[in-house]
Parts: sequence; C-alpha cells; structure tokens
Amino acid sequence: MDPRSEVLLRQADLFQRPVLLAGLPADDLLGALPQASGWTWHAGDQAAADSRFPGRSHFGTTPPATPFGAAVLFLPKSRELTDYLLAALAARLPGRDLFVVGEKRGGIERAAKQLAPYGKPRKLDNARHCQLWQVTVEQAPAEPDLLRLAQRYRLELADGPLDVVSLPGVFSHGRLDRGTALLLQHLEDLPRGHILDFGCGAGVLGAVLKRRYPDSRLTLLDVDAFAAASSRLTLEANGLEAEVITATGIRGAPGELAAIVSNPPFHQGVHTHYGATEELLRQAREHLSPGGEMRLVANSFLRYPPLIEYHLGPCQTLAEGDGFRIYRARRS
Repeated sequence: MDPRSEVLLRQADLFQRPVLLAGLPADDLLGALPQASGWTWHAGDQAAADSRFPGRSHFGTTPPATPFGAAVLFLPKSRELTDYLLAALAARLPGRDLFVVGEKRGGIERAAKQLAPYGKPRKLDNARHCQLWQVTVEQAPAEPDLLRLAQRYRLELADGPLDVVSLPGVFSHGRLDRGTALLLQHLEDLPRGHILDFGCGAGVLGAVLKRRYPDSRLTLLDVDAFAAASSRLTLEANGLEAEVITATGIRGAPGELAAIVSNPPFHQGVHTHYGATEELLRQAREHLSPGGEMRLVANSFLRYPPLIEYHLGPCQTLAEGDGFRIYRARRS
C-alpha cells in the first residue's frame, strides 16, 4: 500500500462516502473505500484500476462529470499542476471538503498553502513521512480553463520556427530541455516509414519529425494525459497531423516501426525511476522492423550502451554535450 493511502486509511471514517480520489496510486485503496471513485491522468494507474476495480476510475485532464461529495488530491510533483487540480476540484465542491495528501519531500507543506484561497486549511494527520490536510471550500472558484493555463513558446530551428504548447505538469513545462535540444540536432537520415516519438511530452520531437519526414507515419506516445493533450496542441499549432496515444511504456506502442526516437522519461512522481527507459531498451527490438533504428538521448552517466547492444545491436554515440549523449542502434 502506498504510504499516502495508509495515511488516508488512518482517517478512514472521513472517506466512507462518495469521495473522488484524484491522482490515486495503483494500490488497494479503492477496495478499502467502497464508495470512492478515482481520477487519474497516468495511463498505467488507470490500467491497474480498470483491471481491479472496473468502472471506478476516470482517465483524463478534467474531473469526471459524475458528482462527488468530497475529493482527495494525491499531491503531484508540479506546483502548476497542483494549482490547476485544486481549482478544478474546488470548483465542484462549494461548502464541502477538499483534502490533499502527500509526502513531505514532495512539498506537501507548500501544497497546504495552496489550499488557502478556498478556506482555512488544517492538518489532520502526519505519518509515514506524509501529511494529510483538509479545507472546507468556502470560496469556490470558477471552473479553470486548462487551455488558458498553457505556456506557449517558439523554437527557431534550421527548417523554420516551431510553436510549442505545454500544459501544467508536462515535462520541461514552458521551455525546451537540454536533452531534447541536443537530440533535435541529430535527427537526420532516419529510416522512412512509421516513426514513434516515445515519451512525447509537449510534442517537440514528434512535431519536428513530422515536418522533416512528411511522408512518414508519426505516432506520439506518452503515459500522461496532460502530455498527450499538449502534443495534440503543439501539432495543431504547427498545422501538422499525427497520431497521439497514451499507453504504459513501450508495450503499448505499435509494431513494425521504422524508427523509435526518444528523450525517455526518468521521473515518477517525486522519485527518480528508470524503469520505463530500461523497458524501452529491452523491448525495442519487438517493435522495430528489421533495419529499424532507435535513436535516443540520455544522461551521460547512465550506462545504457551495454543494455542497448545486448537487446538490439551495436550502439553508436552520435554526439555528446551538456551532460547528455545521443545513441543510435539498428535492429539487424
């Protein structure tokens, strides 16, 4: 059981009612709270909830339309995303209870202050290195417009400007990260065919690839609903069309790919987590056609070449700089 869920269950009497668990972890909490429902923007957590508690969890960037009498927000990493989620929940809860639970290292005390616009926050519990806070919503806000919270910026690239649209909570929100910047310089000579942008984030790589390889089919994949929505907005802003899907890791990707291009994710909540990237390296061969290529950027200190060579084939370092390396490998 996730420690945040354990803290909630220490106060279980508060949640024996129709309560929405926003950002709930993939554990047994829905089983312990039979009147609760879930809302998640993580495709893996949604798949876990669907398999164990069918019909009790909603996936997307906005709360479910069905009514709920209280809500608990499991604190996300991003402060901007927290602001949006609290406003989206508080707008639906005038005169009712809104809770936030999170790890101390994840900024729960900061998040408690973010409750203040809606009422008087109070701490209910402090255990398992986590805290639980509650507010009765006395000042309910208008329902927030997610699109108005997007950050937009323009990249001046060799083949023309690219407009990027980034929603709260998306990796490198509102700016181009250094790893992607390096990878953008090394996208030449990819095999033609079906190309996958794995871990697409705000859609920078996918949009550039579609523009440079217009005759290739492009699929953008991310585990996060806010990232997928951002990618769609970025494509639209540049007059481009491509498929955008949400899935848990490379297992949810199409097969017979000509190329996989990725600045792979390495965070899960407040923790560093390399599982999705390592699964990508192990499973890429199953999704690439013979002669298909994987090209990715990674931190220089990560020893990925031996893993790539074991599972895919000879690994070439195309470039190194600013703490990152670009790797290329082809399926034999």
